[in-house]
Amino acid sequence: MEERLQKLLSAAGVCSRRAAEDYIIAGRVTVNGETAELGRRADPDRDDIRVDGKPLASKADHAYLLLNKPRGYVTTLSDEKGRKTVADLVRDCGIRVYPVGRLDLDSEGLLLMTNDGELMQHLLHPSGEVNKTYLVSVFGPVDGAAERLAAITDLEGETIRPAQVEVLRRTHQTAELSITIHEGKNRQIRRMCSACGLTVKRLRRIREHSLELGDLTCGQWRYLTEDEIAALKGPSVN
Repeated sequence: MEERLQKLLSAAGVCSRRAAEDYIIAGRVTVNGETAELGRRADPDRDDIRVDGKPLASKADHAYLLLNKPRGYVTTLSDEKGRKTVADLVRDCGIRVYPVGRLDLDSEGLLLMTNDGELMQHLLHPSGEVNKTYLVSVFGPVDGAAERLAAITDLEGETIRPAQVEVLRRTHQTAELSITIHEGKNRQIRRMCSACGLTVKRLRRIREHSLELGDLTCGQWRYLTEDEIAALKGPSVN
């Protein structure tokens, strides 16, 4: 079935639809050997679509990886500061895959990586409100911390849905919390903890949508199962 080239490039994980327009305008995209123009449609099952001379990946070439991200890695494919990236950790998969969402430099745990642009848009779209669960070790005034964190609905002027917070272990000044959030605002959990006077010592994502980190070793990755892929493409798990 014919689709606009922007949609095809995005679905193949090459780039966003907006960036695809720039690729086409720059003459980097060809269809059956001819330089494509903006507005061109093509059928990936029938036409030879190439970006910078390389064939567009078909759906059969899609890869879905679950990485246990360590601290000290940035969630990007390249870094202008020369820092280690998650791309370094999955290089041996043999195909270019992209992180779905982010974990900041000091955070660790479950990170989905894929070249399926259509799935990425499905999971990242705000309407999805995909649940994400973190194990968070904190230091500070931990008495009543779960209730204070769960009561936050405004974060520095941003409206957020209340988090689900459970105390797993605690001492006089430390606690390990399970925190489930829905929107995933930038550094949301760290900002929530700061607003409650808590210092985050460790933050690890253990669950997202229907995926669970399990016992995957830190710094290692694995392919998703067919059942896991099917579940990700279905409705959000709340």
